[in-house]
Amino acid sequence: MKPVKIYSKNYCPYCSRAKSLLERKGVAFEEINLEGKNDEMAALIKETGMRTVPQIYIGDFFVGGFTELNELETSGELDKKLNG
Repeated sequence: MKPVKIYSKNYCPYCSRAKSLLERKGVAFEEINLEGKNDEMAALIKETGMRTVPQIYIGDFFVGGFTELNELETSGELDKKLNG
């Protein structure tokens, strides 16, 4: 299974939803909390173009946020991304 990273912040409902979805599937992930880390957040924005969290990677593939993760799950593509 490919490694999963979630960039998050405290009190972020979409971060919680993304983590819950992965936990229900039994997917281990690394969480990087960006609370108070403005330089790291700025670098991530520059890399992805997204200004919100969560920001999720499966291996080198940038998923996006919770909405995109959930769309992958609903379409059946998430397992392919995790295992492919």
